[in-house]
Amino acid sequence: MMDIRGLAYVVAESTDLPRWKNFAEGVLGMMTAPAPDGGLYVRMDERQFRFAVQSGARDAYVASGWEVAGQPAFEAALAVLQAAGVAYTLGDAALCKQRCVQQVAIFQDPSGNRHEVVWGFQSDFAHFASPAGVSRFVTGNIGMGHTVLPAAEFEKTVAFFKDVMGFGLADLFNFKPAGDAGPSLPIHFFHCNNGRHHSLALAGFPVDSGCVHVMVEVENMPEVGRAIDRMFAHKVPQTATLGQHTNDKVTSFYMRAPSNFDVEFGYGGAVIDWQEHIAHEFTRVSLWGHDFSVSAKSLTEEKA
Repeated sequence: MMDIRGLAYVVAESTDLPRWKNFAEGVLGMMTAPAPDGGLYVRMDERQFRFAVQSGARDAYVASGWEVAGQPAFEAALAVLQAAGVAYTLGDAALCKQRCVQQVAIFQDPSGNRHEVVWGFQSDFAHFASPAGVSRFVTGNIGMGHTVLPAAEFEKTVAFFKDVMGFGLADLFNFKPAGDAGPSLPIHFFHCNNGRHHSLALAGFPVDSGCVHVMVEVENMPEVGRAIDRMFAHKVPQTATLGQHTNDKVTSFYMRAPSNFDVEFGYGGAVIDWQEHIAHEFTRVSLWGHDFSVSAKSLTEEKA
C-alpha cells in the first residue's frame, strides 16, 4: 500500500477566475498569485498553493493531490498502482512546474475521481500574510484539511483507498435523507498517515461538481466568526450554519465556493492516536448546529 502523508492540494476549474480571487482573498482570507497555466494559486501557508484554480468551461472540482514523503515512497506508490492494475500517467515537466513538485502521477479511482500523487514540493517559504488578517491555517504535517468525494462505485472505491492507497477507516455514517423509511446512503471517513481525523471521506451518491466539500482549519474560534462575517459581507451563499461535528470535533460553517463545491471553514479538529482509536458508526452528524437546510434558500437567493 501507499504511504500517503496528507492532502497536499486540490485542483478546481472556474469560469470566473476574478470571482475565485475575490472569494479566496476576501472571504477565506488566503493569498493569491498567478499560476503558470494562466490560472490562480490560492495560498494558505508556506506552500506555493493549496488550491490551484484553472480557467475552464465549467465550475467544478478537478483533482485531489496526495503527498508522499520522498522519491522512494513515490516509486513505491507507482509499484503499488502497477501491482493493482491501475493505469497511471506521469506528469510532464510543465505539469510538475504547475504543481510545484518534483514528480506527479495521475490516475482515477473506481468512481472516476482524479487523484495526483506527488513528492518534493517547491516553495520560497515566503511569510504567509492573510489579506483578511487570518492569523494561521492549520496545515503542516497533517495536510491542508480534508476533501469529501462522490463515490458512485462505493464498495470498489472504498476497497481502492484501503487496499491500494493505504487509507484507514476512521468511522462511518449512514445518511438517511428521507428518514428511517427511506434509502441509506453511506459516507465513510478515512485517515492517511497523519493525525488528522480524516483527510478523505467517500459519499455513496453523485455530486455534479465532483466534490461535496473541502475543509480548511484555523487556530481559534474568533477566526471562524470573522469568516462568517466576511461570507455575509461578500454575499457568498451559506450552505450550513455554525455547528460542531460529532466525529472530528470541528466547529465550523459551510459556504459555496465559486467552483460549486462547499468549503467547510472551522477550527478544533481532533488529532488522533490511531493505536488507540476505535472505529464506529455515528448516527448524528453534529453535536449541535449545522443546519444544512439553509443551503437551498441561500442558493435560490443567489440565483434570483
